[in-house]
Amino acid sequence: MDRFSAFSSVDYHSIRAKTPAETAVKRLSGIGEVLSSLDISAIRSQDDMARALWTLDTADKCIRMILSEFRSVRTKDVARQAKSLIDLIDAARDEVSTYRGMVLS
Repeated sequence: MDRFSAFSSVDYHSIRAKTPAETAVKRLSGIGEVLSSLDISAIRSQDDMARALWTLDTADKCIRMILSEFRSVRTKDVARQAKSLIDLIDAARDEVSTYRGMVLS
């Protein structure tokens, strides 16, 4: 599956983070790259829908884990990027739900 092909071109040596907040932002950016490859309009079957929902749910859990690491030192950048991704996940989940009726028909 090409779901994680977004990471294939990442140069991990040049993106070393200097602070925990930078690490979190880089992780969130990676999650955003994976989510950007999700094509909801390509959902044609129950399996497609299940994969899309699994991807969204997994990304949501990863984001929440990253945020939990910053409970005491949550920076504005980390919180802002995480909230943005969570909002996009919620919107995508709603969009996938509208496909449910069409796929089941």
